[in-house]
Amino acid sequence: MTKTKTIFVCQNCGAQSPKWLGKCPDCDSWSSFVEETAIPEKSLRFEIGGIQEQPVLLSKVNTEREFRWPTEIKELDRVLGGGVVVGSMVLIGGDPGIGKSTLSLQMSSHLSKKNTVLYVSGEESTMQTKMRANRLNAATGDNFYIVNLTNLDGIFEAIKKVEAKVVIVDSIQVIYTPEVSSSPGSVSQVRECANMLMKFAKQSGVSIFIIGHVTKEGTIAGPRVLEHIVDTVLYFEGDRFSNYRMLRAVKNRFGSTNEVGVFEMSGQGLIEVSNPSEYFISERTNNISGSVICATMEGTRPLLVEIQSLVCKAGFGMVRRKTQGIDFNRINLLVAVLEKRVGLKLEDKDVFVNIVGGINVSDPAVDLSITTAITSSFYDKVIPKDIIILGEVGLGGEIRSVTYSSLRLKEALKLGFKKAIIPENNVKDAKEIEGLKLFPFGSLKEVFKFLWKEN
Repeated sequence: MTKTKTIFVCQNCGAQSPKWLGKCPDCDSWSSFVEETAIPEKSLRFEIGGIQEQPVLLSKVNTEREFRWPTEIKELDRVLGGGVVVGSMVLIGGDPGIGKSTLSLQMSSHLSKKNTVLYVSGEESTMQTKMRANRLNAATGDNFYIVNLTNLDGIFEAIKKVEAKVVIVDSIQVIYTPEVSSSPGSVSQVRECANMLMKFAKQSGVSIFIIGHVTKEGTIAGPRVLEHIVDTVLYFEGDRFSNYRMLRAVKNRFGSTNEVGVFEMSGQGLIEVSNPSEYFISERTNNISGSVICATMEGTRPLLVEIQSLVCKAGFGMVRRKTQGIDFNRINLLVAVLEKRVGLKLEDKDVFVNIVGGINVSDPAVDLSITTAITSSFYDKVIPKDIIILGEVGLGGEIRSVTYSSLRLKEALKLGFKKAIIPENNVKDAKEIEGLKLFPFGSLKEVFKFLWKEN
């Protein structure tokens, strides 16, 4: 009788060990090793019709057939790079309730107009999914199939039966293969199911979307190798208390990872936001200190966002620094620059900084806007409503140039701004923009002197 071989697998990173360990040597997580049955490599081989892929000359590969299928959702097509690539595998991740299934159902509805689509619902029954489709007014024609399955073998059979060209798996954490002894959602199950789905996509030309849950740290649940297996990784982001959602590509083998799509969650599903800048600054209040408008870049798209700051006297002798939508360490650095280079006395002041709209900003071009907002609140002086401020701040208090300055300023001009404070080195790029008065500066002291003089 053959002895069953077992191994211990870390449920956090997928590391393997022949014996149980209290602490994973790879990811340093405690009590994460679970005993699983080792699977012979031969049992996991999967071939479409028993055909083995053969090497061919690259010059002989036919690329004349249709390469992408547009989803008719412009914001999604922007992030994907123009549409769904034939035979690709896309992973969509995000917090619970953020709108992953809603986006997938709306996308499936549009794609089913020209292709056969199979929606594999592992977490909902077919009736529950139909109820959601009715609420979203999603078209359910003759090419839109749905099935409630979690067994991977059954999913492959369903794909072949309906001859699907696009498959959506919701979600990868509930899918399992009988050849792996561990429970659904474990590292081994997620890794092997993703591997088999990827091989199926490449050999058959079927485009596959898989939905993945995220951990409390914001990463895709399961092994990190899952993100390396797929062609594209999309993260659906947004504040649970805000209606706006941002779809961001963190990996894309067939397009840019710099693009972002903006949606608004409504009772009828996700609505595309073609001009997000107008939404983010529409509720700006007049005549309040500590409010500044800045143009940040999300990929190749400029977004105007409102940056708010509040500076007040600290209580109980301990200062506080709180941020929302911006890196906390970046705020501490900018506060130190204001104290050292400008002479602002903030050692006994609480400083709060907020990016309005529930979005996260990492663009260094917002540095000058943040420091201006903090100074405005400190002196309780209002920044003019028709002025936009952008620039990166160095440790010496100097203002450094930013990328895509002309795109940022054109977006500001389109929304009615008349003045712009910019770095000196960006004057050449922006001087051709008519209708926008430019004020170039090289240091923080010059900017503040100009602003408070203007007021």
